Amino acid sequence: MQNIPRIFLNQSLESGKSFPVDKEVVHYLRRVMRRNNCLVFNSGAEYSAKLSDDNKYIIIGDKTDHIDPSNDLTLYFAPIKKTDELLNMATQMGVGAFQPVITQRTVANHINWGRMEKIIIEASEQSNRNSVPQLLSPIKFEDLDLSEMIVADERAAHGKDIADNRKKYSKILIGPEGGFSDVEFEKFDKAGACGLSLGKTVLRAETAAVVAITKVLNK
Repeated sequence: MQNIPRIFLNQSLESGKSFPVDKEVVHYLRRVMRRNNCLVFNSGAEYSAKLSDDNKYIIIGDKTDHIDPSNDLTLYFAPIKKTDELLNMATQMGVGAFQPVITQRTVANHINWGRMEKIIIEASEQSNRNSVPQLLSPIKFEDLDLSEMIVADERAAHGKDIADNRKKYSKILIGPEGGFSDVEFEKFDKAGACGLSLGKTVLRAETAAVVAITKVLNK
């Protein structure tokens, strides 16, 4: 089963149903993988499937017993130059939703969010997920509710003691390349956000996201 291609279908899946299939999927299965069967998934469920003989439809077969490895974490992040890498890696780690946040030091203001959506789907297919994380519209830092937020606090890399006060929150916030501003740190502290130390080195934002997700999941 591990070598069978996995395809995300943005449809309400059910055994016996058939759906029109994109030419890209037909090319991938017939020309690249040289087969007509695959696995399809959506909304936490996975099914066996195959192309129709005329290559116009994908026919849904039996539901598999594969359990969705996704989690309920929402990653709040400032858009960065390598947003594609951040989303790819976080999707592979099972994150349930992504919330872009425009902070004071956010400089990547022209992200192609349509392309990011495709990257998330491809990462979901590759990482054996049965669901695709939701990509939400960007919001401003000022509109965040920080009271139940875990914040990757880079102040620990500069000698500040960060208490390991992680709670069972499902929201993680990662800053931009230049880090959070002093004003933003003041808002974290005033709101009682949970600071999370990522160690004594300053990490790239995409690396910080992976480390933070790992620490929260392993709590």
